[in-house]
Amino acid sequence: MSENGYYAWRKRPPSRRQKEDEELTSELETVFEQSRQTYGSPRIHAALRSKGVSCSRRRIARLMLKKELVSCWRRKKRKVITTDSNHNQPVAPNKLARDFTTLAANQKWVGDITGVWTDEGWLYLAALVDLYSRKVVGWAMSEFRDERLVEDALWMALIRRQPAVGSGLLHHTDRGSQYTSRSYRGVLSHYGIDLSMSRKGNCWDNACIESFFGTLKAELCDRKKFKSRQEAKTEIFEYMEVFYNRQRLHSSLGYVSPVTFEKRSDLLVL
Repeated sequence: MSENGYYAWRKRPPSRRQKEDEELTSELETVFEQSRQTYGSPRIHAALRSKGVSCSRRRIARLMLKKELVSCWRRKKRKVITTDSNHNQPVAPNKLARDFTTLAANQKWVGDITGVWTDEGWLYLAALVDLYSRKVVGWAMSEFRDERLVEDALWMALIRRQPAVGSGLLHHTDRGSQYTSRSYRGVLSHYGIDLSMSRKGNCWDNACIESFFGTLKAELCDRKKFKSRQEAKTEIFEYMEVFYNRQRLHSSLGYVSPVTFEKRSDLLVL
């Protein structure tokens, strides 16, 4: 390159494409921060399109790479066993059979327990997710991994969703002793809820709730060190109820949040 050519390039004003890239970068940075730095290019692309911004996903990926905007990633963390299937209590068959599709709310709920490490020890979270909207409909947290933990999560879901008795709601979990207990099965029986359980040692039979827990840990728990169980409870509550249910875009829902998806469904029915 000649000296004159170099100085001419230095004095050349930004092109229209460069200006558009700068504006687009500013907008995607805003979305990235609003997502708590959890969104990759697909979700940022969907969020911008919902705001009327016309751009390609490849362009978003290029600009994110240029600005070194990288979504959170999983780190190997300490594991805890939450399923005790060595018991003599009755186990339900796998009626869900990995069919995670549903046409309406309150047709299929999936549940499980996970552990979150804090400086005070383990905090256990039991959650129930409605497969229709992927919304967390019931949850409970405790330092004890017992029957009361899962029952509290179930009662929250029943109070919130109020499924009709005998509506055919299918409740699927693993075969842990908490879910096979007489009191838990009694509540399900009272409401006419059909019980389904995964095969022994097969996490894929309950893949959707496993995916939720993986997302929770990738986007929150693996990125923070909780000094106490109470701090973890507060952060997890805020993540599930404020961000996950109401803001986070889900690819399986066409990149809308669970709450938005259910509202749209209600409008279609009306």
